Amino acid sequence: MSQPHDSDDHGWNPYDGQQPRILGYDEYGRPVYARDPAGQGGGRQQTGTQEYGYGQPYDAGAYGGAGQGAGTYGTGGYGTGAYGTGGYDTGAYDTGTFDAYDPYGTQTGSIPPVTDPYTGQPYGAPAAPESFDPYGPAADTGTGTVPAQSPPPAAERTAAARRGAGPDADAYDTDQFSFVEEEAEESEDVIDWLKFSESRTERREEAKRRGRNRKRALVILLVLALLGGVGYLWWAGKLPGLDGGPGAGGPAAGQQRDVLVVHLRDPDSEANATALLVDNATTEQGTTLLLPNSLAVTTSDGSTTTLGKSVESEGATPTRDALSQLLGADIKGTWRLDTPFLETLVDAVGGVTLDVDATVRGEKKGDDPLVEKGRERELDGRAAVAYATHREEAEPRTAQLERFGQVMEAVLDQMSTDKASATKTVESLGQILDPSLSQASLGASLASLAARAQADAYETRVLPAEPDGTLSAETGDGMVKDVLGGTVQNSDPDAAPRVLLRNAAGDEGADDAARVTLVNGGFSVVGASEADGAEKTSKVLYAEAAQKERAQAVAKTLGLPDNAVRKGDAAGNADVTVVLGQDYDG
Repeated sequence: MSQPHDSDDHGWNPYDGQQPRILGYDEYGRPVYARDPAGQGGGRQQTGTQEYGYGQPYDAGAYGGAGQGAGTYGTGGYGTGAYGTGGYDTGAYDTGTFDAYDPYGTQTGSIPPVTDPYTGQPYGAPAAPESFDPYGPAADTGTGTVPAQSPPPAAERTAAARRGAGPDADAYDTDQFSFVEEEAEESEDVIDWLKFSESRTERREEAKRRGRNRKRALVILLVLALLGGVGYLWWAGKLPGLDGGPGAGGPAAGQQRDVLVVHLRDPDSEANATALLVDNATTEQGTTLLLPNSLAVTTSDGSTTTLGKSVESEGATPTRDALSQLLGADIKGTWRLDTPFLETLVDAVGGVTLDVDATVRGEKKGDDPLVEKGRERELDGRAAVAYATHREEAEPRTAQLERFGQVMEAVLDQMSTDKASATKTVESLGQILDPSLSQASLGASLASLAARAQADAYETRVLPAEPDGTLSAETGDGMVKDVLGGTVQNSDPDAAPRVLLRNAAGDEGADDAARVTLVNGGFSVVGASEADGAEKTSKVLYAEAAQKERAQAVAKTLGLPDNAVRKGDAAGNADVTVVLGQDYDG
């Protein structure tokens, strides 16, 4: 029995001289070849052959028996074919005709053509050249061109890849991505779940972020509160080991005080005096603090003047504000006590008793003394006023100030401690008080001070001033802080002095020219007026020795000689008074 001849790949006989023609690809992606439709091979004959299966030709005589010719693989004939061992046939193949081979033994007659699963064409049909096949070798069509073959469809290659064969054996299965083609409702469920998960995560992160922000804000607030508390303690001087800031006043700074300013005015003389009546409710101590007229204070326009001139020219309210700024004290009100009202007040309380340090002569020569020197002298209203305004020629101005303090303390010793009774005494004076102080307030303050004086918890002290009118650091840290609990803020003694102009040159425009010159020189001109008559020479007048240098500076600015500067009666609202004479060339 002869054996079927082999081929390299689905019908291509390597011994055939003709190049194979590719019909397509099988389900594993391998090429399928076909023979020439004319059935003519290179140098051999085919008889009784048909295309079967995948285009592999079968020779009907390939399996012939003995006596029918020696086939290609025959063993019982007499031929001397390619593999024969005997016979008379010298051809390469047996040319006998046989029935087609039926692998299942059921086929009779002709065999129906088998179609290619990829192209849908019967095997053996000529394939139209479409495109170059990258998966198989090119076939020569004999015309010098290579017919292009399309690769297997993606669905078929995927099916082959599922079975582990073909070029796409490692490709992904489309079933793995079936969720892409799910119904819209199922996709929405997935999206909703993703949104829910994402929103929960975002809420957690947002809650954590808000928590961190709250903690950070709390820490910042605590730090600011701590710094503010420490700063306040430093400012108030309550930190141990530190001097403290401007608000540090020591133990006296936090005490409760009631402070009044009293101005004694004598219409018949220049014997004016100013004192502060201080009632310390915390320490239950009363004090009369006497203020010298030479004390430098700052006016409302920023210039510097003395206390005495401020009382005369500025008035009650500006003077009170200037003293509050200088001493760092809250002065509640102003009590202007002219000498007639002081006389009435002393008589209203039944007279005063005090130690007299000087004899006051009578008003006329030969009259008995109004006040005789000695201890525990009883004085009526008239004698008390005479003693409060008295000053010897050789005595300093503070001597008269101290006598006024004695009289005020003696009055408080006789004043009723009942507020209602003290108020009636004030009302009996018939005095029009400053708007800052009512009769009831004054009566209540005097009653409280009387209680301190009668309990021997009262003292009278003089505030010492420097020659330039300022207060020393020792005075500020000592007396001012102890009595008033304030901090001294001295006025600038070098501030621009106030100058008053009087035109006695006979030229109406002379004072205007002098005003411009002084203002440009840095001086403050408080006013200008016409003099009663003309004068030949100009004069620059100052009232106090501390103002001499300023007067010289004014004269130099106006171009006046040095001998024009002299001490004299200056205006009450000015430091220097200038009288322009005919020698002034403005």
